[in-house]
Amino acid sequence: MLQIELRGLERLSFRERQVVILKEMGLGADVIAKRLGISTSSVATLYNRARNKGYQVVAVIPEGALGLGFEEEEDNGE
Repeated sequence: MLQIELRGLERLSFRERQVVILKEMGLGADVIAKRLGISTSSVATLYNRARNKGYQVVAVIPEGALGLGFEEEEDNGE
């Protein structure tokens, strides 16, 4: 299972954090707006403001999840 870690959230307002988290979960502005009870233009403004404050998204991928077969290469002496 892929997990994401958001760094720098302490620089964001509560509402910016909400928008960023929902956006990073893959939701569209219209869905976010409806869920938070704000306009789609407010979603865009909050998201852009958050991006300008500089947060980072880090993917946490469990070992073996990409199916790269490192274990097999080691077993074959490569």
